[in-house]
Parts: sequence; structure tokens; C-alpha cells
Amino acid sequence: MRLVIPGVAPSLNHLYRNALVRGRRMKVLSKEAKDWADDTLILATEWRQKNKWQTAKGKVIVRMWFYFPDKRKRDTHNTLKLMLDCFEDARIYENDQLALPQIMDFEIDRENPRVEVEFERLDAS
Repeated sequence: MRLVIPGVAPSLNHLYRNALVRGRRMKVLSKEAKDWADDTLILATEWRQKNKWQTAKGKVIVRMWFYFPDKRKRDTHNTLKLMLDCFEDARIYENDQLALPQIMDFEIDRENPRVEVEFERLDAS
């Protein structure tokens, strides 16, 4: 069963903003990125629980289909960082270094932009 995530993750260009934290300049997640990550974490956690997915200790193939809201030129690879981090936080896998992302296709869906995701474990657990 596919995990369906509404919208598309912010690209690397919109992922961070500069901030002053305890007197130090740092890059922190933008509000857009934080909101998207919070929603995605909830959806991925619910998907994991509903599908009785045990946290993978080995490699996991992460297949993704992107449905963009318009014809603007986009690079699907620029959206992977935040998405794969969210799946780690949702305990799909222990560490996102175990994720083997595969972008299967991308299309335009003005009415329902989203990312559909399938997971396939390569470990024995």
C-alpha cells in the first residue's frame, strides 16, 4: 500500500533560512519546510502503524511518484533530503543512509499535487 503525501517537499533552495540562535548564525528549517516535515512525519508514522511495518535495520528501496501542481521546471532530486529524513524520524528505517531512493515518474496534477511512496525492505526483519 502506498503512502500518499499531499503537496511536494520544499526544494533544497527553500529548505533553510538563516537565523541567530544563542548568538550564533545557523541555518534552520524554513517555516514551509518545518510545516511540511511535521505533516509528513505524522502521515508516515500512521502509515507505518497501519501497515504493521517494523523499523528496517537494513536497506529499504523507497520508490516515489511525483505529481506536481504546475508545469514549472523542477528537479525531483532536490526534494529528497527532507523526505528521507522524515521517513527516518517516522521509523521506516533506522538511518536514512539505508534508504535507496528511486524516482519512478513525475507528472502534473493541478487538482491533487502529491508524492506517492512505496517501501520495499531488503533486510530480513
